[in-house]
Amino acid sequence: MADHHGQPAGGSSEEIKEQDRLLPIANVGRIMKQILPPNAKISKEAKETMQECVSEFISFVTGEASDKCHKEKRKTVNGDDVCWAFGALGFDDYVDPMRRYLHKYRELEGDRAAAAASSRGGGPPPQPDNSGAGPSGAGAGAGTGHFMFGAAIDRSDNNSSGGRPF
Repeated sequence: MADHHGQPAGGSSEEIKEQDRLLPIANVGRIMKQILPPNAKISKEAKETMQECVSEFISFVTGEASDKCHKEKRKTVNGDDVCWAFGALGFDDYVDPMRRYLHKYRELEGDRAAAAASSRGGGPPPQPDNSGAGPSGAGAGAGTGHFMFGAAIDRSDNNSSGGRPF
């Protein structure tokens, strides 16, 4: 007999523990609270339901990206593979924001690597960043966007409308 993830039931050494399969509920609750008004409450049931959904969603997208890597005889799933998987699974509205986020992430990682090399005495000193973005790369409007896409999406035209693009 197998559980709903195709894993063998019972004492198999390959059985995945629930704590390893699910995102931490505190993190899920914190993300949920970011989009709600400050006085809003979230029930335990809502957090647990969302925890199951987002964990399953991540597994679904990652599985598709992993299949692509396997067909290409690669062992490492990267951000480009995840972006591709979003499109392949029909989540087209997320592809461009994810690509922008990934680009910004890679820029920041490059800046950190350059700063580390500079502090060790190698390479040129890091150039000042005049984009208005702080260390998180989110810029001045960080609190106005989606928790993950806030750094990649200019939401200045959406802030007053109250609508959500996602």
